[in-house]
Amino acid sequence: MASNPRLIEPRLVRARKRRAAAEFRDTAFLVARVAADLADRLEAIPRRFERVLVLGGGGLFGDELRGRPELAARIGEVIEADVASGGVVVDPELLPFGDGALDLIISPLVLHAVNDVPGVLVQMRLALRPDGLLLASLFGGETLNELRLSLLEAEEELLGGAGARVLPFADLQAAAGLLQRTGFALPAADRDVVTVRYGEPMRLLADLRGMGETAALAERHPRNLSRRILARAFEIYRARFSDEEGRLRATFEIITLTGWAPHESQQKPLKPGSAKTRLADALGVTEKSAGEKAGD
Repeated sequence: MASNPRLIEPRLVRARKRRAAAEFRDTAFLVARVAADLADRLEAIPRRFERVLVLGGGGLFGDELRGRPELAARIGEVIEADVASGGVVVDPELLPFGDGALDLIISPLVLHAVNDVPGVLVQMRLALRPDGLLLASLFGGETLNELRLSLLEAEEELLGGAGARVLPFADLQAAAGLLQRTGFALPAADRDVVTVRYGEPMRLLADLRGMGETAALAERHPRNLSRRILARAFEIYRARFSDEEGRLRATFEIITLTGWAPHESQQKPLKPGSAKTRLADALGVTEKSAGEKAGD
């Protein structure tokens, strides 16, 4: 939507993805994890999808699908697309599909790097046939908090002010609300918090470059990231975010969105307060608060 702030420069996103293409598969362990998770979710849905768009993932979801013959047997035509490489080149904000052209859209780690997320979700919903499915993962608000805070503190200390060096990411509640706002039925969102440990912070930056995930901000910082600032940021990182073994923590929050294009056959949600029985009572178990997944 035209009123949305322009946070991301698409030209930079494409350039960084193209630059990362040669080493992408050597560094994209998070994308591979997401591709496997989305495939797991799809395996749990006992139906056939005739025409499928895989938007993002650098071809890793296609690899995952080819390694699961039973799932692949329930999939018809697959269109693999990405912003710069890994299939047909597609601008996520200008999807080239007519209304009702697709049965399924799989999107591994794309939506956090577009300006108009609601607009993209509307396009996705329209491109799906009635009762078509969207499974999309994106980085959430806790992603790279350690790096973000270290850079801010270093610049504030050395320059007396700091600007954005890491992309802003949506939180779970905001991401879930977008599905409802953009007309998806049976919307759901969940999060997976992954902690990666590094011996040196430069290894983290190398992985981000290798995945094409360095910040592509439209309003770039007026000062280049000097060696002096970076060295101080690394000192802060080591002091504040290292474990007992001296390895550095890097947090990645992965939010997964699930939504269906509306269809009259779908179950309608109950009105708030209309349930007569608690789920815990129906299952004969004790109700407990939900936890969160965490990976090493």
